[in-house]
Amino acid sequence: METLVVQGGSTLQGDVFVDGAKNAALPIMAASILVTGEVRIKRVPDLVDVQTMSLLLQSLGADVKRSKGTLGIDTRDITSQHADYDLVRRMRASVCVLGPLLARFGRASVSLPGGCNIGHRPIDIHLKGLAALGADLRIERGYVIAKAPQLRGADIFLGGPGGSTVTGTCNVMAAACLAKGRTVIRGAAREPEVADLGRFLNSGGATISGLGTSTIEITGVDGLMSITHTVIPDRIEAATYAIAAAATRGTISIHDVQPRQMTSVIEALRAIGVAIHVAHHRIDVSVSDPLHSVELATLPFPGIPTDTQAQFMALLATVPGVSIVTDRVFPDRFMHAPELARMGAVIRREGASVVIDGGRQLTGTSVMASDLRASAALVIAALAADGESQIRRIYHLDRGYARLEYKLNGLGAQVVRRRDEGSSNGPPHFLNNASAESNRPEIQVD
Repeated sequence: METLVVQGGSTLQGDVFVDGAKNAALPIMAASILVTGEVRIKRVPDLVDVQTMSLLLQSLGADVKRSKGTLGIDTRDITSQHADYDLVRRMRASVCVLGPLLARFGRASVSLPGGCNIGHRPIDIHLKGLAALGADLRIERGYVIAKAPQLRGADIFLGGPGGSTVTGTCNVMAAACLAKGRTVIRGAAREPEVADLGRFLNSGGATISGLGTSTIEITGVDGLMSITHTVIPDRIEAATYAIAAAATRGTISIHDVQPRQMTSVIEALRAIGVAIHVAHHRIDVSVSDPLHSVELATLPFPGIPTDTQAQFMALLATVPGVSIVTDRVFPDRFMHAPELARMGAVIRREGASVVIDGGRQLTGTSVMASDLRASAALVIAALAADGESQIRRIYHLDRGYARLEYKLNGLGAQVVRRRDEGSSNGPPHFLNNASAESNRPEIQVD
């Protein structure tokens, strides 16, 4: 186990560069199963989740190599269609191998997925979509067992009570690429990461239209050929830095972003009083005037992402006045609230909303991360707090942020990664590029 030690009080200043999007890279990696040639995926972030997906693909028989920020994947010699519990339980995106395995090999056995504890997230809509394509599905001993000698196009609705399903859209869209005939997905997720997967598939010979809209049409093909693709920027990572800058009343420039994918976050920050200047592939964030309390609600894209809800809560705890944050995607995603309260935030839960009586000085203390984005929220709160904070269980953080402390320290923060007592006899150390990769599960590297 490792802990982040954060000395609060620093104002973030400078430039930071965003990595490729985790939520795009993972379903793209899973969809490489459909390709009967070599796949090169550029701008892949160095994350534990990416390592886990690499290990899962290797367990199926794929050849996976990493050279700097590029992954090379060759799935021509896949020998297994069984995605084991030990790997799938580590992250929810692992379920994205179900559709590609079924479409290419006519069968799949995939463990029910794990991932962050942010509320009830069943995969029934995934299964509904695959069943509509002609799959025979059953759940047996914690595994989805799927069979389909030949998938066939269908008209499918994938909407759910929390809106469209991102991973469900990815799974069904990928499977439909090799289905006979035409598939129409209604209620499809509009997220940029879904569209990026579609562009990846089209590069290999798929015929997909309507990307970025709620209706996606796919005309099945016999197979996909070699692909080279560059992953889009991580809009959640970019939002996290923007919110951290606001919480510390700093001034930063965030590079390698696509601002149009962040419109809702930018407008929310402006409503709070943060100055945002949008340039080509860059966002400048600064705070010079007092900030204001607001009411925010997360929604599927193009709304405010649920993956930024926790970070906004940390910021609003520092803003005078009463703010209300509602999560309409995952209404139980508030496990970070008690930990923020330990730091002095005044927060009251009311169903799918929290009421934040902000403006009090946060104080450093020991807190426990419950999930990936909660970890980021606690880091933001610690940066704004008075004194030192210790954030435990940061393995969640490593699933979605590559070298976060290294990047924050480059902006003037004071963040140290420390092995918990008994894990190592070494002293605390500031991370650099080399040490950031020292705790990653190994995959083959060129």
